[in-house]
Amino acid sequence: MRKIVHIDMDAFYASVEQRDNPALQGLPVVVAWKGPRSVVCAASYEAREFGVHSAMSVARALRLCPQACYVAPDFNRYREVSRQVRQIFARHTDLIEPLSLDEAYLDVTSNKRGLASATEVAQVIRAEIQAETGLTASAGVAPNKFLAKIASDWNKPDGLFVLRPRDVAAFLAPLPVRKVPGVGKVMQARLQALGIETVGDLGEHPVAQLEQLFGRYGRRLHELSRGIDDRAVQADQVAQQVSAETTFENDLLLADLLPTIDLLAQRVWEQGSRKRGIGRTVTLKLKTDRFRILTRSLTADGPPTSAAALASVARRLCERVGLPAATRYRLVGVGMSNFPEPHEVQRQPPLFAWDESQAADTMAPLSGLTPDAV
Repeated sequence: MRKIVHIDMDAFYASVEQRDNPALQGLPVVVAWKGPRSVVCAASYEAREFGVHSAMSVARALRLCPQACYVAPDFNRYREVSRQVRQIFARHTDLIEPLSLDEAYLDVTSNKRGLASATEVAQVIRAEIQAETGLTASAGVAPNKFLAKIASDWNKPDGLFVLRPRDVAAFLAPLPVRKVPGVGKVMQARLQALGIETVGDLGEHPVAQLEQLFGRYGRRLHELSRGIDDRAVQADQVAQQVSAETTFENDLLLADLLPTIDLLAQRVWEQGSRKRGIGRTVTLKLKTDRFRILTRSLTADGPPTSAAALASVARRLCERVGLPAATRYRLVGVGMSNFPEPHEVQRQPPLFAWDESQAADTMAPLSGLTPDAV
């Protein structure tokens, strides 16, 4: 049986800002670019008390918490702190799967320091993070990735929660069904229409009906409701694609997705910079309120030259969706693939040199990160 630890830095970007500027400590801090179409990158716990959260529009955040301190993001600084944290992880295990700058899965079934338990590993890691970075992290310890991620959120901020195999069924049964990854407000309403209110209800529901209604995701829902998740921690695998996606609390029109697309593009750019470089293919993924999934992709001779250029192409792909203007969407994702080989070190043409004769517009799959990664 695996021993998995999920580490999640607490309000990471905002906490870095508060650490580096003592005048911000104890105040509501919102990390975001200025502008009416911008979205929140992160919110401190003081700001969250007013209902502000990541991926929310800055306009709405200002209405909820006008007294907050709004700080422009500094991703170079956040990446440096993330590298520090990753070095701490590496003291304990080589099986590390980063999900973003601020969270990662660790397989500590066998740990480098010979600590007695996964719980002790998580405790030591959290203490080292605080001592060396001045920041706090929460951790979940469980027999698989799905359960570890839920557990890390259980005692936030600065908390630790251990979910032992014998306790899984009793722990999951009373949880609201929205705790299952991918279950947003729309899916929650559809499940409630079937009489499914809790994870326990989901586990008792006939899997055949779930599959009939939701396809393969229906079976996945059923497995997760039983605490089943066989995914291994993928350490330093060669990425064929990097992507990020988010599910909205309320379904949105296509035009309303643009600020979130910009934020997702920034995160994809960061992932690509860490993993494989910058790819020549940009993909936009959408899921409608009726659970129809569409993707649009564009491939050019050269990769994008910046996160802004990547976002610009993803925005352009919105023009090729081809659905009625009244269509609403519950999920949006941005991906990048078709990476250069290691020997391809020469300067490539900039993305804005693309034209329609050079590019191939295709339907392509896009595998996203965990929901609410934004």
